[in-house]
Parts: sequence; structure tokens; C-alpha cells
Amino acid sequence: MADPATYRPAPGSIPTQPGVYKFRDPEGRVIYVGKAKNLRSRLSNYFQDVTQLHPRTRQMVFHASKVEWTVVASEVEALQLEYTWIKKFDPRYNVKYRDDKTYPSLAVSLNEEFPRAFFYRGPRRRGVRYFGPYSHVWAVRETLDLLTRVFPLRTCSQGVFRRHNSLGRPCLLGYIDKCSAPCVGKVTAREHRAIVEGFVSFMSGHTDQLVRTLEKQMNDAASALDFEKAARLRDDLAAVHKVMEQQAVVLGDGTDADIIGICEDELEAAVQIFHVRGGRIRGQRGWVVEKVGDQAQDPALPAIVQDFLIQFYGDAAERARLEAQDNEQLIERRGVDQESREMASNLSVIPKEILVPELPKDADNIRLWLHELRGSAVDLRVPQRGDKRALADTVHRNAEDALKQHKLRRIGDLTTRSAALNDIQEALDMETAPLRIECTDISHIQGTDVVASLVVFEDGIPKKADYRRYRIKEAAGEGHSNDVASIAEVTRRRFLRYHRDKRAIPEAEEFEESTFSDEKVQEMSTDHRRFAYAPQLFIVDGGQPQVNAAQEVFDELGVTDVTLIGLAKRLEEIWLPGEEDPVILPRQSQGLYLLQQLRDEAHRFAISYHRQQRSKRMRHSQLDSVPGLGTVRRTELVKHFGSVAQLKKASVEEIAAVKGFGPVLAEKIWGSLHPNDKAGSS
Repeated sequence: MADPATYRPAPGSIPTQPGVYKFRDPEGRVIYVGKAKNLRSRLSNYFQDVTQLHPRTRQMVFHASKVEWTVVASEVEALQLEYTWIKKFDPRYNVKYRDDKTYPSLAVSLNEEFPRAFFYRGPRRRGVRYFGPYSHVWAVRETLDLLTRVFPLRTCSQGVFRRHNSLGRPCLLGYIDKCSAPCVGKVTAREHRAIVEGFVSFMSGHTDQLVRTLEKQMNDAASALDFEKAARLRDDLAAVHKVMEQQAVVLGDGTDADIIGICEDELEAAVQIFHVRGGRIRGQRGWVVEKVGDQAQDPALPAIVQDFLIQFYGDAAERARLEAQDNEQLIERRGVDQESREMASNLSVIPKEILVPELPKDADNIRLWLHELRGSAVDLRVPQRGDKRALADTVHRNAEDALKQHKLRRIGDLTTRSAALNDIQEALDMETAPLRIECTDISHIQGTDVVASLVVFEDGIPKKADYRRYRIKEAAGEGHSNDVASIAEVTRRRFLRYHRDKRAIPEAEEFEESTFSDEKVQEMSTDHRRFAYAPQLFIVDGGQPQVNAAQEVFDELGVTDVTLIGLAKRLEEIWLPGEEDPVILPRQSQGLYLLQQLRDEAHRFAISYHRQQRSKRMRHSQLDSVPGLGTVRRTELVKHFGSVAQLKKASVEEIAAVKGFGPVLAEKIWGSLHPNDKAGSS
């Protein structure tokens, strides 16, 4: 690896104009391409203190041995050149939004003499028209099965087609009229292509004409007393309606739009896009990519949006251009009619609207670039309200789920989990792999309703029966100091309990009440079992202050058989007690993914408990000032009447009739709920 200082350009030699730059490795291969509004300002960021760089960016600058740049006339030209170079050089450190390989598609091979429709999963090829992707394989097969009633195009492979051609008889689909049987000459190549064009037109969203035609033919057949034909057309119409219903209307105004959702953490980002055409969701795609370069800086979201727009729509426009060339060749060679020619030319891969979670950094230039690609204006914006905002929230939830599933897959099998535990063991210099790991997190809003969580992973997977929740009654201070104090309290309670269980003290519950009645932490267990043994690794969510506070508790209690670390959110740094510098796991480390999963699970568990406590406090807030009415009795009273609103309607006598509530307390409760009224009776 080369030291970045050895190839840093001389001061003042980098121009200040917009341009595109390339980092090359010692063999001359391009490993990263980027663009800049001001080349000098951007490139200077790469040659600052390397300890301040994102891990992935730091790896890139050490891997490189040379940097080059090209000055362009405008930022729009820089966008185009950046996209061209990424396609040409395929740099290893650039984020690549490849065509999604997970979702299946419905494909039509327009480049064959007798085009066929088939299920397909994989990279796209020239001369093939794709519809989708669909969320499930069965959805593709069901759509094809329904539409071959109306459009009996060929669906068999080339081998099956040749075999039946040599046999001189069609397959079963040909006998039941779900294929026009071009293999045995029932239709000519031109007639079969007309069927295919109708199918492609329908799948492209031109459904109204087909529905009207089928309805007219059905009514004409019924008027002519040809009920058998009318019944067949009725069934065809039902099949068409079923396919149309599968693509639910999500935007009632017939909008053509792409809705993009992004969920990110410190190291990766999940991108989801919904394609809405004619108000219906026509397709969905998803990617999970590593963050590098501008995407690793804060804020990262505008850079992610910009990179995605450039690559995705640049690829889409290039693919459309190649398909248009293929279509022109087919039109010239086979004489497709003018209507089909216009239909093919009007299919735009870039919609009128693109809805994003946040505008890119160079939003105006991106709009100009998209305008050039589409040939007309593109509305690039963030939805604020209404149906489009609701749909954008749905896409974002899909991105959140995709990122979560991606991380779960990294620890989902035994081999990967073993590798993760070994990575952690080596990084922390532990004697054995941490088979039991516990992680704690604090949740509060400005020091109110402070709670904590403790989650447990054994053998790299969650053990939810051992999860614990803590309610911290009186947190000391607010903000940063509050988190530190709360971490110390939770750590003390957890390991006081561990030593108590370790000594097997009889009548443990009485010991807890008498010894720790003044503690600020109340433990709410998910079950009534004790911790059987201590973890090999204990994680606190936070940096050096939090981990040092927990270490003070370890020293106080004499805990020496548990490794303690803190996991900071910004760069996933691992802090050890008393150390000035953090430990940073390799970018592709399985151990890093496992630690992230632990931290995220602890955060989720803490947030859910905090919301529960906050909701309970707000629900009972009007009863807080009643002397002699504790938490348990407040809960029982609200439960008896169903809600505070129903309790307000009750008289003093009705309140006093509740078990455990006498007239005096009932009078106080009624007076608290009706401060401006005199006590009344039913």
C-alpha cells in the first residue's frame, strides 16, 4: 500500500474548476471515480489526516498510488463524464447499483422470429423486453397463465419448439388454445408477432383498448346468440381484470413516477425504488451497497441519492437506446406497422416525476441531466403530504426491512456466526470466543422517562428469554452525563445480580428488596428466571465516557472475568476501558456485522420500552398529583373504567365502589379530574 503523502499533488496544482477525478492503483487500474464542483476543494479532503477518513475511504487512498483529474465546462458535463467513466472502468471502490437479481421478471424475446414469453431472473440482454420485476415467482407465472388466454403467444423453449415442429403436432397448450402453435404453422410469423405486440402493449399499461374490444366482441357474440363464444370472451375478460387487479392503484391521478426510499447506517445503505405507471405499481427493485467517498461523509443521504440517480437512470437510458436500436432493426426487417413503431418509441424509462427522500447535492444540475436524457422536464422533488408522501413512507419501510434482512443474513448461518465470533475474539485479544454477549442501551427524551435495555446473544443469535428492561426513576442530569450515569447504574444492577446468583444467596427476592430499595434502577424482566452465568463480552452503547463509567462499576464490584467494550455509532469504533484510541474492525469483518446487530437490537428494545413508559405516563398524567394514589392503583383504576375519559364521567360513589378505594380517596381523585367543580354524586 502506498502512503497518500507520496502521491499528493503539489499545493496549488489542482484547478478550482468543476471536473472528474480518478484514483489509480500501482498497476494503473482505475479504482475510484468521482466528480467535483471544485476539484481542489474535493481532492484536498482525501489528503487530510487519514485517521479522520471513513474506513472504506481510508482503505481506498492507501490502495491508490496516483490521482488524475479532467476539467470540464459545467457540472452537468461532470455528471455525464463521471457516469461514462464508471461504466468504462468499473472501479472497485465505486458504489454499483447493478440490476437486481433477486426479483423475477416476465421477459419477451422480441429478437426471435417467433417471440416467446418466459419467466426470467438475471442480467438483462439486448433484444428482450422485460416487465417487472415481480415480488414473487408465482406472480409471474400466474400473470402469464392468465394472459395466454387472451394472447396465445409462444411460451416454450427453443428445444421444445423444434421438437414439436419436427413432430408436426402442437403441445398441450396448442390444443387448449393457450398457444397459437406457430411451431406447426397454425399462424404465420407476422400473425404471431401481432399477438406478441398486443401482449407487450397490454403489459406496458395500454389496457383500456383491450378491455373495450373484448367487451364489444362479447356483446356482439351474445346478440348473435353465439353464447359459447360469448362465454369464452367473458372468461378472457375476467382474466384481464384479474391481472389488472394484481397491480393495485396507489395513485388515483394516473401518475407516472418513480419513488425512491433509502435507509442507511454508518457503513451501508439500502435503496428501494417503486415504479408507478398509470397510478399502478409496475415494478420494484432493491439494492444494499457500501458507503464510500462522498457517501461516507455527513450528511450522506444527498450523496447517496445523487449517485443512485446518475447510475440508475444513466443505465436505464443506455439500455433504452440499445433496445430502440433493436426495435428499429426489427421494424426494418419485418415491417412492423406504424402504430407499433410509435408505441415502441414512446416508451420512456424515465418518468415525469422522481420522488426522493432528500434532494441531491446538485439538484438543479441533476434535473438538467435528466431533462436531456428524457427529452422533457423531470420533476425531482421530496413529497411532503398526501398519497405520494404515504407511498414514499411505504418505500422507506421496505428499505429499512431490506437493510435489516441483509444484516441478519450475514449472521444467519453457523459458519458465518463462527467467523464473526472468531473475529471479535481476535480483535479484542480474548482467550475464548464470546459465546454469550450482552449489550445495553439507554433511551429517553431530554432526561424524562429514562429506560434501559439489556439484550443477550448466545452463539451469535438472539436469546430473547434473557432480555431485560430497566426503568431509571431519577436520572442525574440530562444529555451526555445522563447517559453516562444511567450506563453505570444499569451495569451495577446487572452485575450485582450476577454476584448474588453466583453466591446462590437464599431468598434472593427478599435480599433484593432490602438491599437495593434505594437504587434508581428498577428491573422489568421478560420472564422470572435469573441469569445463569455472566457474559464473556459486555457491550455498552457509546464511546469512551460510557465505557469508562461501566469499568468503574466493574472495579467497584471486582468483576474481572468479563470483557467490556463500548460501540460508538459514528464509525462503529470499539472503545476499550482506559484506551486513548479505538479498535476498528475491517470493513468486511463478520464480527463487525454481529456487533452492529447487537447494538441495533438493544436500541430497538430500549425504544419500544421507552414508548410504552411514556404512553403510560401521559395516559395517567392527570392522576399523578393525587396524594396516596401510586402507580399500581392508578393502573387498576384506569383499567377498571377503561380510560381516563371514562373515569372523568364517573361520580365519587362509583369511584369509591372500586375495590381498594374508599370515599376519601375517591373524593380526591374526583377533585383532581374536576378542579373547577364541586364533588357530585350520581
